[in-house]
Amino acid sequence: MNQLTQIFKSVRQASRQLLTLPDNQINSILVTLADRLLAETPAILKANRADLDRMDKNDPKYDRLMLTDDRLKGIADDIRNVATLPSPSGKVLKETVRPNGMKLKKISVPFGVIGIIYEARPNVTFDVFSLCFKSGSACILKGGTDAHESNTAIITVIHSVLEEFGLDPNLAVLLPSDREATHALLNATGYVDLIIPRGSSNLINFVRQNAAIPVIETGAGICHTYFDEFGDVTKGAAIINNAKTRRVSVCNALDCAIIHESRLNDLPALCSKLIDSNVVIYADTQSYTALNGNYPAELLKPATPDSFGTEFLSYTMSVKTVPDIQHALGHIEEYSSKHSECIVTENKENAALFTCMVDAACVYTNVSTAFTDGAQFGLGAEIGISTQKLHARGPMALEEITSYKWIIEGNGQTRNE
Repeated sequence: MNQLTQIFKSVRQASRQLLTLPDNQINSILVTLADRLLAETPAILKANRADLDRMDKNDPKYDRLMLTDDRLKGIADDIRNVATLPSPSGKVLKETVRPNGMKLKKISVPFGVIGIIYEARPNVTFDVFSLCFKSGSACILKGGTDAHESNTAIITVIHSVLEEFGLDPNLAVLLPSDREATHALLNATGYVDLIIPRGSSNLINFVRQNAAIPVIETGAGICHTYFDEFGDVTKGAAIINNAKTRRVSVCNALDCAIIHESRLNDLPALCSKLIDSNVVIYADTQSYTALNGNYPAELLKPATPDSFGTEFLSYTMSVKTVPDIQHALGHIEEYSSKHSECIVTENKENAALFTCMVDAACVYTNVSTAFTDGAQFGLGAEIGISTQKLHARGPMALEEITSYKWIIEGNGQTRNE
């Protein structure tokens, strides 16, 4: 048995500790972890700085890699929030008695061992552990080389808390950041129950194509906001600016604004707030004409075919003009990654049509797509945003990382037919 297989086996064995661990102790451990995180902030930030120093500041992943005092405080708050949530395991989902007297219960149970493959996102290390631990699963973490120092510092903090409470540190394991570890994790059948990739579309596609273990995709976010012919300009300008500029490196950031052609005169006002952030706009012919002279020339460029269906992860977006809502729906259908889509309109019929027809995990009316987030949905931290339809969709938190089993009780019943 090679070293990686031995690690997987140890995690599997450790996961059984969680099956009988009382929920109040789980909560105490999470609160202690939040406190320890804050106490170890200088060490974590020092490790993070070593990672940041190796990355180009213009790299879209730089912002995701960066930890700050405020971000660590936010992570600690999320961990404490998870501790306050009810346990997702052991819930009776369905209960019935069959005609022959058999009593059936369908109850939620932990997956067991969850593997997470992610890129330059050290916050994921804390988020994944807190959610997996609360739901009763061990986790195997495979971070990227870009965040290796940060992830190592974070897993050290997690292990110190687990050991303080007499638990096996193999409940959370950080694998080496090399490709061999990725390949081994994707093929750890019998040890790992589920793989969740978090990162670029290239990473997600690679995991989906190479995994021998069930995968839940947390897809890339190619997000649109459609400004309808009945849209309110004040709302639209605020929504577009917030969705684009709040954090450009996240998957719920705006990539393409779609505008009804009858509202092109309002496009300069809709985009005016973007100037403060030096957002580059790739505009189609009609929107380019509307913005030309009303938007800084150095930030306005003609759209190309690559301007649509691209997750920019930067201060860049595209604008598409459509003659009606049907063409807006068609554009979204063609280019959406099925993550988060928004309509800005005061027309209830158009809002209802958009909500019905758009195939995405999260569909908004007059709300920024920036809210696609587990904490914002009241779920605590999140393990990812699922863009698929099997098992889980949208922000994945505690309930989404459990499975279920059937419990059958009887009194000697046998089946004859």
